[in-house]
Amino acid sequence: MPKHTLRNVMATSFALVGALTLGLTGSTAHASASLDYVALGDSYSAGSGVLPVDPTDLLCLRSTANYPHVIAGRTGARLKDVTCGAAQTKDFTTSQYPGVGPQVNALDAGTDLVTLTIGGNDNGTFINAITACGTAGVLSGGKGSPCKDRHGTSFTDQIDANTYPALKTALRAVRAKAPDARVAVLGYPWITPAEADPSCFVKLPVAAGDVPYLRGIQAHLNAVVERASEETGAVFVDFSRISEGHDACKPGGTRWIEPLLFGSSLVPVHPNALGERRMAEHTMSVLGLS
Repeated sequence: MPKHTLRNVMATSFALVGALTLGLTGSTAHASASLDYVALGDSYSAGSGVLPVDPTDLLCLRSTANYPHVIAGRTGARLKDVTCGAAQTKDFTTSQYPGVGPQVNALDAGTDLVTLTIGGNDNGTFINAITACGTAGVLSGGKGSPCKDRHGTSFTDQIDANTYPALKTALRAVRAKAPDARVAVLGYPWITPAEADPSCFVKLPVAAGDVPYLRGIQAHLNAVVERASEETGAVFVDFSRISEGHDACKPGGTRWIEPLLFGSSLVPVHPNALGERRMAEHTMSVLGLS
């Protein structure tokens, strides 16, 4: 075969292989790699307690193995991560700490994708409920529902009165700064099982009757986050089904959330590395990025 003919055949073959490869993978890879991705949110988004810690902003206790980094690593998206532990909805538009600007400042008209968890720190909902119920559980020896008996609907009332309108305000601020972005708001994976697990009391000292009470508070918060997301044009990523059986009472390697005591994370009652990976994977699935 003449050399020029051989070169032509080889060139054609490489072109066909290249075209086939592009047809199979190129469109998805190109779409993902071209994404300008901004991660906002609180400690569940920051991966607080998961090593390694991002040394660029120690105040926020942000992990470089949090779910935004997992998503970016698997899709090739260009990530700007401004998640911050203890963030509230107000910190989207105001400075959380000196030198830590409003989170929406990371957004612009070119932002393609935004992910976030937010709302759990408003009113101190998570920390106050877990502290109150943990203290009551210890004092009651795990009997009854002392936390529910004392606090009743106060936590859910505050979520309705304060968190819900604050969520809508924060999400509208996100939309104003990134009008063309796809905004994904993640719910919070289950912290407690649906019913009390006596073997878990040493790790999560909540009275038997208060375990479903705490779960109800979290379910109410997630429902409010979902409603605010839908009303502001965001995608809600629901973890209520997929995180079932991965709560803080489950053994290591199964649980996504670390318990209050005797866990393996620096920050209790937060997602571990497995939880952050699963949050990333489910989010990518919902958004069609996987």
